[in-house]
Order: sequence, then C-alpha cells, then structure tokens
Amino acid sequence: MRYRFFGRTGWQVSEIGYGMWGMGGWSGSNDDESLHSLQRAVDLGCNFFDTALAYGMGRSEGLLGTLVRSNADKKLYTATKIPPKNWKYPSRREFTLEDCFPPDHIEEHLHKSLANAGLDSFDLIQLHTWEDGWLDDERWIKKLDELRAQKLFSAIGISLNRWEPWNGVRAVKSGVVDAVQVIYNIFDQNPEDDLFPACREMNVAVIARVPFDEGTLTGNLTRETTFPENDWRSTYFVPENLNASVERADKLKPLVPRGMTMPEMALRFILSNTDVSTVIPGMRQIGNVETNIAASDAGALSTELVAALREHRWEREPTAWSQ
Repeated sequence: MRYRFFGRTGWQVSEIGYGMWGMGGWSGSNDDESLHSLQRAVDLGCNFFDTALAYGMGRSEGLLGTLVRSNADKKLYTATKIPPKNWKYPSRREFTLEDCFPPDHIEEHLHKSLANAGLDSFDLIQLHTWEDGWLDDERWIKKLDELRAQKLFSAIGISLNRWEPWNGVRAVKSGVVDAVQVIYNIFDQNPEDDLFPACREMNVAVIARVPFDEGTLTGNLTRETTFPENDWRSTYFVPENLNASVERADKLKPLVPRGMTMPEMALRFILSNTDVSTVIPGMRQIGNVETNIAASDAGALSTELVAALREHRWEREPTAWSQ
C-alpha cells in the first residue's frame, strides 16, 4: 500500500481507502463478512475509512467503530457524513441551509454518529450534500468550528453532488474546508477542470468516490442486469442509464492491457492523478479488498494508456434518477 498526504491536515492516508456505503444498506450485505473484509483491509495497510449516518441509519458507522476498537494499536482515519435535514439527495439549488444543515441539526446528528460508532471523536466530518451558496450563511461553519473546538472531530469536509464538481470550487477557495469528496473516474473527469486546481492551490484533500461508476467500470454489467427492489442501484440503473453505461464500458474493454483487469485499470487511472488523496471503492468481500489494494502496489498507469482513457470522458447532467 502506498500513502499520500491528506491535504493540509498532515495525515498520511492509504491511497486506497474504504467506502462503507454498500455494507450499510445494499442487498446482500452481511455484517460478519463486512467485518472480516474491513479487517483484511487494515492488515493490508488501508487506514482511511469513509461512512455516513445514512448508510443503514448508523449500521455502517457501528461497523467502523467495531473495527477501530479491534485495532487500538493502529491509527485508522475515520470519516463520516451528517445527513441533510430534509433527507433529499442530491441537494438542489433552491434548498437553503435551513432546509439541510441548520446548526442544531449538525450538532444533533454528529452526536448520533458518535453514538452509533461508539467513538469519542471522528477524524473527518463531512456534510453529505452541498451548495456553494450556503457559504453566504455562516451558521454552519461557526457550529462546526464550535464542535471541533470540543475535540469531537479534527477536520471538515463536504461531499459534492453527482456530476457537479463545480459546485464546490467556491467552498474550497474560501479556505473553510479541509477536504472534498467528489465522483471521479474514467467517465467522470470533470473535477480536473476547476475543482482539482482549486484544491491544489488551497492544499485541500480530495477523496475520489465511485471509482467504478457504481459498477459499470468493473465490466460486469450487461443490458440484462437487474437489482432487487430494495437495492439503491435498482433506481439508478434505469434502462436509459444502464444501456448507455454498458455501451461505453464495452468500448473500454479493448484498452485493458494483458494481465490487467478492468477494475484495476479504473482504479489505477484515478491513482495516476496526484491531486487525489485517496480513492474509496466500496468493498464487501475479502477478494475485492485484496484486488483493489493490489492496484496501489501496481502504481500509476502508463502515460499512453491514461491519454487513451481520457478520450472516454462522459459529460453528464444530473437527472431525476441520478440522485
């Protein structure tokens, strides 16, 4: 495992982190299997774990707390997210700070997350949705600064809406956030335009999420793929999205080098960008943990392959199903 600095915090985090959404609420999740997978990740050098109160309504946070207590001799960086008060994902331009993150809501749900995990503090607290216009209402940052002064967490982050990396540039340049979480992968290269340069300038950490485009970039989805009704992906991979995604993924398959898998190529594309502090694939099985962490050991892709993959950038706009 290789490590990178997490912006101005001074932390050295594993460049392959652990996204814990799937084990909180996706179909097929099993807590025992999840804990074994989490522990295997720690054993292989992973030290950054990202969860949220919304992931199984505290279930994922509970797993993270168990992991931390089981590895008291190691420094594991813990990140969670406060849900918006209106529980609407993603945010919309008309939502106000009062709709989503009034100060009392922030404080209440931070304490709920600490209770879920059984921890005294987190390393990173993130707002789970974001609008750059909320910078005009300082109540959220004043409350977070107050709670940070109580040593309930160390750093502040925001999680940006799907396909809207521009909607965090102002926050980064304001200097009030330590980290941004954003979708970044072979298809979604938009953060490179404005967000990453701003993060570089302000020394703000970048957490790259959805490295496999919710599964498309594993190369395993087909036009016939279905998901259980209670699985979030059943509402995301509507025919309009599934068919287009599979078509684009199929065009990538000839570019996968001999001896490399498509998921490995997807991860190493992200790791080829030094603006990224850590990437957080979702992993629920030990096999996924081992193969994903091996991508860090393999290092960056060749400049020629990165250039070829850049041609597969996909410009997308949020829709009713993109959430």
